[in-house]
Amino acid sequence: MKILFSIFILLSASLHAAQLTEQEQVVAITILAEARGEGQDGMGAVAAVISQRSVEKNKTAKNICLEKYQFSCWNNKKINQLTYLLKLPQAEFAIYLAKNIDNIDRSKVGYANHYYASYIKPPYWAKGKTPVSKIGKHLFFKL
Repeated sequence: MKILFSIFILLSASLHAAQLTEQEQVVAITILAEARGEGQDGMGAVAAVISQRSVEKNKTAKNICLEKYQFSCWNNKKINQLTYLLKLPQAEFAIYLAKNIDNIDRSKVGYANHYYASYIKPPYWAKGKTPVSKIGKHLFFKL
């Protein structure tokens, strides 16, 4: 039964992935690459940052995700190198977030527009800054 359920989830995620626009694929992949181990709260928080940047910069979520050196998963990578992420069990929720990126509640992360994983050396932009939120292993900042 467990194997059948796992197969159903994989097939369901694959079907959802086939119906995605390129923007939805890019956003879902970014969410998965950045926070798939952080549960729904962590993935939602990353989606909120993408949405917040999109609003602030008046750019599409896809353009925000693909900006050079903003999300490390895209450094020197193409979409076809990362689509395997859309087959993970967490993909269904990431796809949901990607499809609803313009309606994400950004207040849950204090309208943060930056974040980093707390287990790495703080980036230059975080020096002297106080996080507005901590969700899972990520610290969120409003710069």
